Amino acid sequence: MKILHTSDWHVGKVLKGQSRAEEHKRVLAGVIDVARAEAPDLVIVAGDLYDTAAPTPEATRLVTRALTALRRTGADVVAIGGNHDNGQALDALRPWAEAAGITLRGGVRDNPDEHVVDGTTAGGERWRLAALPFLSQRYAIRAVEMYELTAAETTQTYADHLGRVLGRLTESFTEPDRVHLVTAHLTVVGATTGGGERDAHTVLGYAVPATVFPGTAHYVALGHLHRSQRVQGPCPIRYSGSPLAVDFGEQENVPSVTVVEVTATTAAQVREVPVTAATSLRTVRGTLAQLAETQVPDDAWLRVYVREQPRAGLREEVQELLPSALEIRIDPELVPAPGSGARVAQRAGRSPRQLFADYLDSRGHTDDGVRELFDELFEEVDH
Repeated sequence: MKILHTSDWHVGKVLKGQSRAEEHKRVLAGVIDVARAEAPDLVIVAGDLYDTAAPTPEATRLVTRALTALRRTGADVVAIGGNHDNGQALDALRPWAEAAGITLRGGVRDNPDEHVVDGTTAGGERWRLAALPFLSQRYAIRAVEMYELTAAETTQTYADHLGRVLGRLTESFTEPDRVHLVTAHLTVVGATTGGGERDAHTVLGYAVPATVFPGTAHYVALGHLHRSQRVQGPCPIRYSGSPLAVDFGEQENVPSVTVVEVTATTAAQVREVPVTAATSLRTVRGTLAQLAETQVPDDAWLRVYVREQPRAGLREEVQELLPSALEIRIDPELVPAPGSGARVAQRAGRSPRQLFADYLDSRGHTDDGVRELFDELFEEVDH
């Protein structure tokens, strides 16, 4: 059978105030084009369909139309909720999804069997997929209790709970003539972040070892980390990555989807198919004079690190030189490090004006206009 694995669409993403709706239309059209060309038997969307738990009607239309178009290629389609998605809202779409022939699992259900999906390809290859949406710490404990596994003690870790849940969902992965698959939205120990993920859900006890997946799985399709990569484990484990760079920290990633070919008796053959429809993200740095000479593509969003001392109006000057700049900062190399000899303001007995002046000095900010503006504002508030 052939599988198209994608994840982390983040539809509805706004980058530094810039809507990416048109980019998402092109990107998802590119994913659909790959599906038409590859003719997979199964499409797996491994979470984070949306960028926010409260997507706009436009974002919802785009996601539902993309899923419908993928289904119309002839593939079975299974999509799960990620940490950015509203699991309950996705589950509310299940009647629509079922009518369209799409399997949608937004959150963890009371019955674990609802997370085990069976299918057969046109060529007669039988497959079984364990589909686990994102689980928070609290809901991981609840899932263990719902499935009547070992007691959900507070001393057990998130990885313990997830291991038990996945063990329950994959306990039937024993038939020698069936392809066994897993999809989940989580962080595996040893994997590399893409640069734009939500930190609270990639660290702080949310990382699980690859051993939570059974050696009997033919392929594990993961979402959550935005860089496409293989993870070492007891079976083939892979993140497809996001089909577009979600934030500037991901500008070096190669957006793609993953195509997998596998049978019940042969190992998974994996390849990446690039998706290049999104506007590229670039970081440039230099003085105003250097930035004026910088050659940047017309179709790139920019993060600019300015090698100038802070002053009023500097941002506007940069914006005039580089209209596609979405993020403008003073180059971190110009900002004095704590303890580097910069004067530290002592609060006791010092006026707000003195404290603010000390702060500006510590940041290398020499523009008298800013000090005067602070004085005016403070005078207005104080009286």
